[in-house]
Amino acid sequence: MRIAIVGAGFAGLSAAKVLRQSGFDVTVFEKAPDVGGVWSRTRRYPGLHTQNNKGTYHLSDLPMPADYPQWPSGEQVQRYLETYVEKFGLAGVLRLGTEVVSAELVNDETGWLIASRPTGAQDPVTVQRYDHLIVANGIFCDPVVPSFDGHAGFAAAGGRVLAVGEFHDIEAARGRNVLVVGYGKSSCDVAVPLSEVAARTHVVARDLLWKMPRKLGGVLNYKYLLLSRMGEALFRYLHLKGVERFLHGPGNGLRQRMVDSVGSVATRQLKLRELGLVPNGSFEDIARSTVSLATEGFFARVADGRIVVHRDQVITELLVDDDGRPAARLADGTVLPADLVICGTGFRQHVPFFDDALRARLQDDAGNFQLYRQILPIGVPRLTFAGYNSSFFSPLSAEMAAVWTAAYLRGGLTLPAEARMRDEVRARLTWMAARTNGRHARGTNIIPFSMHNIDEVLDELGLNLGPLTRARQWLLPVDPRSYRGVTARMIRRTADAVGTDEAAAVRTGRGGVRRDRDDSPVAG
Repeated sequence: MRIAIVGAGFAGLSAAKVLRQSGFDVTVFEKAPDVGGVWSRTRRYPGLHTQNNKGTYHLSDLPMPADYPQWPSGEQVQRYLETYVEKFGLAGVLRLGTEVVSAELVNDETGWLIASRPTGAQDPVTVQRYDHLIVANGIFCDPVVPSFDGHAGFAAAGGRVLAVGEFHDIEAARGRNVLVVGYGKSSCDVAVPLSEVAARTHVVARDLLWKMPRKLGGVLNYKYLLLSRMGEALFRYLHLKGVERFLHGPGNGLRQRMVDSVGSVATRQLKLRELGLVPNGSFEDIARSTVSLATEGFFARVADGRIVVHRDQVITELLVDDDGRPAARLADGTVLPADLVICGTGFRQHVPFFDDALRARLQDDAGNFQLYRQILPIGVPRLTFAGYNSSFFSPLSAEMAAVWTAAYLRGGLTLPAEARMRDEVRARLTWMAARTNGRHARGTNIIPFSMHNIDEVLDELGLNLGPLTRARQWLLPVDPRSYRGVTARMIRRTADAVGTDEAAAVRTGRGGVRRDRDDSPVAG
């Protein structure tokens, strides 16, 4: 069975490794000249570091190097992924610098026709047939840069507008007036090195986010608070079970005090009140869309004036000032000199190589991806997604999704009836939208419920870790190495299914009869 994977970040590379070990013929297309996805040198910006510590941000069978710092740089993460490619012999299946132009599902029997070409070229286009397609292009695939009024005149005066991922040369900002738009991790990360070289560094923040110090009180590493099952359980999940029922029931007062105390300590430690940077709402809102780690040195530079934050503001227009220099006007009327505007204003999650008809089958009316387990599009055969489950443990979440896909393709997975899967997807999307005020990245952002997602994926396979290991994860940060044997267990468990008529039907999308969990026959 020939499988095409689009994307060579954590999701695409782990999918390639798991599927090759599972006996499949794999080709990975990547438009960048290197592996890494968001960590590629083509997308790295000055100041980029991980939010997770190195002990929790890696794939199960390759820890980060011992000599890496606690929070590796973007360059170090990309180097780690190159090591992963070397360790598992993936270089031969990579098609780097190759852009997928289109992916056409011909029919259930024929599979996919993948048209590709060298990145940036118009010709030649190569068309190849594959039995199955895995979309691993990342939920942060296309940066969204606002369309500012007055941009043409601003640019004519020498002003530049860039997405954060397009800004690579810190020297381009030396002695210049820089505006950073946004208050997420990327905006705050890039503002710090900018403040070392720019004449002025201003941050324009429409909404302030709560920030978590790397070490709470200067002592307790935040990984013990948010990178454990206990930290995850402090926020209400769609389905409650076990201790969560107590925490969000009789123990809700205790839970609320725990969350509020973390917020109070963070506020004091980062001196948010003195700086006028206490976000609106409560600290519990930290889980609504994303948890942003406080950038080292950011608030200190706000305090000493090297970074100026304009809270609750947006740029209403770009302009040329009376001296003929590029500038920007804020909603409150303030005009700021702006040689360079760098936008950390989010991403557009879409699959550009699908046509409109196929996109309509994948997304609901609001544009949300309708994916069972964040993996399987219901009603579209020969297709799965990898990495559409952004979480605290994105590498591990993507890898376990790859294990699920491999089991599915080997015929070792029994799914619920299609109607039941659709109901579950709709309920989850409704909950996600309400919980995040719509900031759920088209249904792909599962933060902070990383382990819930991994549990659901592995429970469906009957491959979850034992209760003792999961109990340790309540108090200690989750160690991805605990999951390093899951792929081998899946391969052994599904060995009997490979080669059966039912497995062949699953792999080719021809259907067949399987039984759902209430033992009623359903079309496969």
